[in-house]
Amino acid sequence: MPATPTAIAQPAVSVIVPARNEEFCLGACLQSLLSLTDVAFEVIVVDDHSADRTRAIAASFASQGVRVIEAGPLPAGWTGKNNAVTAGAKAARGAWLLFTDADTIHLPGSLAHSLEEAKSHGAAMLSYSPKQIVKSFWEKAVMPVIFAELAASFRPSRVSDPNSAAAAANGQYILITREAYDAVGGHAAIASSLLEDVALARAVKQSGRRILFRHGGDAVCTRMYRTFAQLREGWTKNLALLFPSPQRLAALRAIEFVLIVSSFAIAVASGLRGHWQPAVVTAILCVIVYALFITRIRRAHFLWQANLPALFGLPLFSYLLLRSERFHRRGSVSWKGRNYSSNRRTAESGSQPESTTQEKHGLSHAQS
Repeated sequence: MPATPTAIAQPAVSVIVPARNEEFCLGACLQSLLSLTDVAFEVIVVDDHSADRTRAIAASFASQGVRVIEAGPLPAGWTGKNNAVTAGAKAARGAWLLFTDADTIHLPGSLAHSLEEAKSHGAAMLSYSPKQIVKSFWEKAVMPVIFAELAASFRPSRVSDPNSAAAAANGQYILITREAYDAVGGHAAIASSLLEDVALARAVKQSGRRILFRHGGDAVCTRMYRTFAQLREGWTKNLALLFPSPQRLAALRAIEFVLIVSSFAIAVASGLRGHWQPAVVTAILCVIVYALFITRIRRAHFLWQANLPALFGLPLFSYLLLRSERFHRRGSVSWKGRNYSSNRRTAESGSQPESTTQEKHGLSHAQS
């Protein structure tokens, strides 16, 4: 039987779900959580000043033990998510904390398995990169490209190696011991960070504790964005923070796209004109470059059907990366109806809160 949170005196895990305008996905997330088995847990939904039906949906699960709390006023210099998860952590009773987003779906047995995996590896913190669900053309095009770049920049083998300084996590699934979380100051210590998952992982690893990071498609899945507007704003917030040289990387991916498309076009045109030697040479070049591209994309764990759309994701990735870099250089980014002052150093580390965050009321449609 599911380990329903109702009447659990002392949960082993406190599942904390920050939610701001998540009416389209919160219900499915909570249903998947409440179906988990083999471990005692509680579920805490933190309503982060939602303007839609988020709180009502969360409250409808109260009879099954879900607790709904308010995030509280947003302090100056804090991001909304850091404020919300901090409120959830204060209310949590478990020896382990699972921070997960409202757009996630948790597969049967995943919580018990992740807890056992963390313990067996002696990890104080475990993070999964969920399986990405993509449906629209824009999602299929750009998401594999982005996650392929992330896989290359944040190699799980290095992140999970205690002898390596590399640190990373995916905020959609972070399981951490209460002891480690409190020892590094929790999200309050990285209050202004727009990359709170990476900043928290870095703090845990620098404390001498072990972290474990891997692709977690066997445990959790997510659809991050449902419209192009959501996708653009979401990646503008943090894409430039994830890579050390955004302009250089954007140029490389744009050149890669031009090289593949132009060599293919030249090969076809030459063949139609009967110029077989240049046609064969350019066709070979096209195949080699495209094969290298596909090899890199496969590391992102997307279905093979995403390979062709991902080609057109290369210029889109360059655009989003440059847009993100421009907004951060300008010093302001938007996220879920709020404006945040930003520069790359503090946005990454969150060590020094910036100027007051301004909340724009009345924006009820937000991203996952």
